[in-house]
Amino acid sequence: MCELLGMSANVPTDICFSFTGFLHRGGGTGPHRDGWGIAFYEEGGYRDFRDPHPSVHSPIARLITDYPIKSNIVISHIRQANVGQVRLANTHPFVREMWGRPWCYAHNGQLAGWQTLPLSFYRPVGDTDSEHAFCWLLGELRGRFPERPASDAERQGMWRLLHQLCERLRGLGVFNLLLADGDYLYTFCSTKLAHITRRAPFGRASLSDAELTVNFAEHTTPDDIVSVIATEPLTDNEAWERMAPGELLVWRDGRILARYGRCPA
Repeated sequence: MCELLGMSANVPTDICFSFTGFLHRGGGTGPHRDGWGIAFYEEGGYRDFRDPHPSVHSPIARLITDYPIKSNIVISHIRQANVGQVRLANTHPFVREMWGRPWCYAHNGQLAGWQTLPLSFYRPVGDTDSEHAFCWLLGELRGRFPERPASDAERQGMWRLLHQLCERLRGLGVFNLLLADGDYLYTFCSTKLAHITRRAPFGRASLSDAELTVNFAEHTTPDDIVSVIATEPLTDNEAWERMAPGELLVWRDGRILARYGRCPA
């Protein structure tokens, strides 16, 4: 299956370190050779890079590792195709406008019966179960909330609905998700997602998939908070926390604002 990488930070931060390890899984240390993509929210704007070729050999991927784009939210994906051809239109992450904002989405997993999900406002460009599910999910959110939620109560209502929609998709198969609107990052675990939050005092981290170690104390301030989410932990000397199946986390500025679906211990 595919793999996911996300970041939420309270200050504009580059993802070069994590992405260096992640890209090696795209045809190097992992079998995900069928395309990759990465999206950045920065200074009120959005940009992404996508390539239907293996990330480990991609000049565009190497550009990202050498070009420290600073962002508060990042979503990345490496693909192992199971539905849809290997082509640019089927390469994650996907983006659509809702409430005047670009919504970015990446999915890991495979769904059964996805063609029966009714579409309303949005249509796929490619032919994957992932993009169809994204169009359905956004359409359901927009149908219930025609305008962007303005109050805390409305936002929490939208988040609960998002969790319900993700659970419905999980009922069709494997549905691990990263979703963002520029303010919030949403992560939903169907089978496999892990996260780590780095804050002062910062220490060293070593990648599992590449020979690279960074001392974050040399690149941060005491107020920085940076959280990284990945299908599998990217470092071998840090304690990552695994999400529970059916759990939705809402992130902002590197912190978890809300949690849905995790059973009490």
